[in-house]
Amino acid sequence: MVQVVSEINGQADSQPQASSPKDASTVMLVRDGAAGPEVFLQRRVGAMAFAAGMTVFPGGGVDPADGTADIAWAGPEPAWWAERFATTEPRAKALVCAAVRETFEECGVLLAGPTADSVVSDTTRYHDARGKLERRELSLAGFLAEENLVLRADLLRPWANWITPVVEPRRYDTRFFVAVLPAGQLADGATSEAAEVQWRTPAEALDRWRAGTDILLPPTWSQLDALAEFGSTAEILAADMVIEPIMPVLPGVAGQDVLAFPDSNRYFADLPDTGRLKGSVRK
Repeated sequence: MVQVVSEINGQADSQPQASSPKDASTVMLVRDGAAGPEVFLQRRVGAMAFAAGMTVFPGGGVDPADGTADIAWAGPEPAWWAERFATTEPRAKALVCAAVRETFEECGVLLAGPTADSVVSDTTRYHDARGKLERRELSLAGFLAEENLVLRADLLRPWANWITPVVEPRRYDTRFFVAVLPAGQLADGATSEAAEVQWRTPAEALDRWRAGTDILLPPTWSQLDALAEFGSTAEILAADMVIEPIMPVLPGVAGQDVLAFPDSNRYFADLPDTGRLKGSVRK
C-alpha cells in the first residue's frame, strides 16, 4: 500500500497500490532571444499514450541500454549527478545519457563533440543514426563510439525532479535538465512524437496556456514559471537549484478532485479549463 500524505489537510491518505514509476529524463533547451531567454517546446501528437496533446519539453524514458557501456565523457562524473539527484551512480549515468539521447532523437540537438571541449555544429550528417536511435536499432554508446564523439555532460545542468501521481497507470520519475542550444545547431520537429514545435519565452508560453491555446501539465508549468525569473541563459546555467522530489497528490478532501503540489493554488487559479487537466492526469 502506498501512503500519500496531503499537505493540505495534514492527514495520511491511503491510495491503491500504484505502478512503479519508470526513470525518465527531460531537457529544457534554452537560447537567448530579443525578449530574453527562449525555451524549445513541443506539442505532443494526440495518439501518444502519455501526455497526448500536451505542450512539453523534449524527453522520454530511460532505455535499458542507456549508461550500460563505456562512453567517452566530459564534465561532471556520474557521482556528481548522483549526489544532485539523490540516486545511485549507475542510475545517474543512465539519466544523463537518456537526456542526451532523447534531446537528439526529438529535436536533433546533440550535446556531444569530437573532443572534450568542443561540440558538433551541424547534426544533419547524423540523420540516419538519429532515426536508428529513435527506433532503438542503435544505442547511444554505439552511436558515439562509431562517430568518435564525446558526451558533453558539462553542457547540462540539473534542475528538478517530478514523479507522476499514483492515480496514473503510466508513471515516470522524471529528472529535469537544462542546456543551452549549442552554436550552429538547430532544433527541429522531425520526430514522430511532435505535432508542432516552437521557441517561446517562458512568459509567452505561460500566456498561451492561460489563454487555453496550449495545455501544460503541472511539471511543465512549474519549470516555465521558474525560468521566467531569469534574464539570460547565463543566469539560468548559473542557478543553483535545490532539487527535491515532487509528486502531486490528491488531498483527500471531500468533494475535491484536484492535485496538490507546490504552488498548485496559483496553477489552478490560472488554469483555463480544469476538466482538461483532470482528463489528462487521470486518463
